[in-house]
Amino acid sequence: MNFHGIEVRQKALTLLRSGAKAADVARQLNVPRGTVSYWLHVDRSKRGESPGSHNPKCHRCDGVDLDATAYAYLLGLYLGDGHVSQYSQHRVPNLMITLDDSWPGIQDEAEAAIRTVFPDNATCRVRKTGCHNIKVYSKHLLCLFPQHGRGKKHEREIVLEPWQQKIVDANPWAFIRGLIHSDGCRITNWTTRIVGGERKRYEYPRYWFTNVSDDIRQLYTDTLDKLGVEWKHCTRAGNKYNISVARRASVALMDAHVGPKH
Repeated sequence: MNFHGIEVRQKALTLLRSGAKAADVARQLNVPRGTVSYWLHVDRSKRGESPGSHNPKCHRCDGVDLDATAYAYLLGLYLGDGHVSQYSQHRVPNLMITLDDSWPGIQDEAEAAIRTVFPDNATCRVRKTGCHNIKVYSKHLLCLFPQHGRGKKHEREIVLEPWQQKIVDANPWAFIRGLIHSDGCRITNWTTRIVGGERKRYEYPRYWFTNVSDDIRQLYTDTLDKLGVEWKHCTRAGNKYNISVARRASVALMDAHVGPKH
């Protein structure tokens, strides 16, 4: 769906092709900057000027350095809210991380991680109802995210390759942070207890992670075990897909390395 009309889009492209900056065009035409960046990316791709067309190097194919911390975080986001599509008008795979607009800071972190992992490729944000898709196009996406496959993640096996597991083992908190930022949260629970003969309300923080994939939950809990974080399964309404971290010491660890969404 074209929310801004063909005339607005064409005017934006005319300004961009003349050298105007995306931010300036967005302000002038009252269009979100992410939308302008996306228009620019599509236009460059159609004209064979995409930043990815100059054969960017790949960690797996060419042995170039990879920022392991950024990759571990991005891997967590991908396993939660990410999707790699092999079929698009651009003829190269694209990675899309869908993130709620309630957490703009996480959207910024996701885009920064993508830029770090794919420094030779342009990123863009596509606005949807209540969320943004953070996207990057690269022919090397399947190299770095071999978990891609047909169907939903919970309908197929999700196993990290040895080189990925090595990165997660060296950067466990970045991986946990990505998983929480995608499919988790920090909430405040409450209960009551009798104190001095009087019932009083007691509040306590809890980290919550929910994912339908048994394999992805296992990756999460295995990493928590290595970090010394205590957790337990919580079944709600017959749903066994929830992992809770509520012990005070473990919550303190999570607070030090993850914290609330922002």
